[in-house]
Amino acid sequence: MALLPILRYPDVRLKKVAAPVEKFDDDIRTLAGNMAETMYEAPGVGLAATQVDVHKQLIVIDVSETKDQLLVLINPQILDEQGLILGEEGCLSVPGIYDKVERAEKVTVRFQDLSGKTQTLKAEGLLAVCIQHEIDHLKGKVFVEYLSMLKQNRIKTKLAKQSRITA
Repeated sequence: MALLPILRYPDVRLKKVAAPVEKFDDDIRTLAGNMAETMYEAPGVGLAATQVDVHKQLIVIDVSETKDQLLVLINPQILDEQGLILGEEGCLSVPGIYDKVERAEKVTVRFQDLSGKTQTLKAEGLLAVCIQHEIDHLKGKVFVEYLSMLKQNRIKTKLAKQSRITA
């Protein structure tokens, strides 16, 4: 396995819409494994392929305390949303930035697993929020885009400043 570089907002590659996965082969399994390792190392609870500059519809998620319940969702589609919650979100592509975003409290998602088998999952709470957040990445959307333009500009300025300091 290998750690992958994570794109940082406002990198234009984060805006690219991911293509469906059509081949369920060793390459996609290796990508999922590398993404999981990268997510755990970061540390985070979710990572979309878009964030590592691979524009395929693949996300990895593990919201467990023990970090041993990895979910790999390929070609995910939300079938149903219920309720609304306002919760604080962060993102590995927007390090150090957290803000409140409104999301569905419960979702039903259809996806394919690493063998290509179609599955359905009902999720709520943090898992539901994480699924929505990562699917947004596959659509080229970062959570800060739900915030006001003023906040988005402040975040861009802060991240640019951080980049200059670490460069």
